[in-house]
Amino acid sequence: MRLSHICLIIFLLGAIVFPSTYAANAPVNNSASTSTNHSDLVSFVDKAMAYAKANGKEKAIAEINNSKGKFVNGSLYVFAVDFNGVALAHPKRPDFVGKNQLGMQDTNGAAFFKNMLTVAKYGEGFVYYIFANPAHNNKQELKLTYVEKMDNSWWVGAGTYLSDIPANFSAGSRNNLTSFVETAAKYAKDNGKDNALKVFNDKNGTFFKNGLYVFAYDFTGNTLAAPTQPNLVGTNRIGAQDPNGVKFIRDMADLAKGGSGFTYYIYADPTKNMAQRLKLSYVMKVDDNWWVGAGLYAQ
Repeated sequence: MRLSHICLIIFLLGAIVFPSTYAANAPVNNSASTSTNHSDLVSFVDKAMAYAKANGKEKAIAEINNSKGKFVNGSLYVFAVDFNGVALAHPKRPDFVGKNQLGMQDTNGAAFFKNMLTVAKYGEGFVYYIFANPAHNNKQELKLTYVEKMDNSWWVGAGTYLSDIPANFSAGSRNNLTSFVETAAKYAKDNGKDNALKVFNDKNGTFFKNGLYVFAYDFTGNTLAAPTQPNLVGTNRIGAQDPNGVKFIRDMADLAKGGSGFTYYIYADPTKNMAQRLKLSYVMKVDDNWWVGAGLYAQ
């Protein structure tokens, strides 16, 4: 019997005897949070990358801009943006082309082009945002987009809709969220880091109420406050990913470096037995060493 066959048998027996071990490491898949097979999405963007390398930037941009070209497949399409935030190509929204999109926000206030550009600077990665879905009468729905750096001057991306994941956040709840985080940042500045972290980590404290709590990190990703998961305090989570590969701690740290902002990720909800659900978080810089944030779960 071949070694590979023996290994396969051992793996299958292990899955039968210890099913919970494998389930714990499997992607979450339920009505509120689904892990998407996005290999096709990555492959689609990679094809655009290969085309640009083979044919040059000018020809690639022209092809990406072509609404009937090889980089449009139904609701899936590639777009291109430079690192100043100017859209170079967008086959579905020609009105974007030639304009700086860094200030554009989705319905929940997330500056999604800015967030995608930040991720693209790392080389590649995933970002969530809300965008009109033409397949559903332009309903605003959650979209997962993969972005990749072409070179130091521009990047490309393509996204897929996650229509089954609720992404509703009321204006009132978002306003309460930003006020909560602003108050926490002010408290930290007025009372000092050590005193603030004691309060932020206290589940019976001032900053743990009405479903909201403060989390805090330094800019290298070390966990400073996590009242619902105290075991994380002291650990470095800069590489932490959600079920769809979004590096949410790194991305929130980058947002906070710029002052403040909104971003999405899928995370355990302590009010729902730690079920994985979509979360909209607002983060704010305290000083050059650390930042605070809080989040809402989709309704």
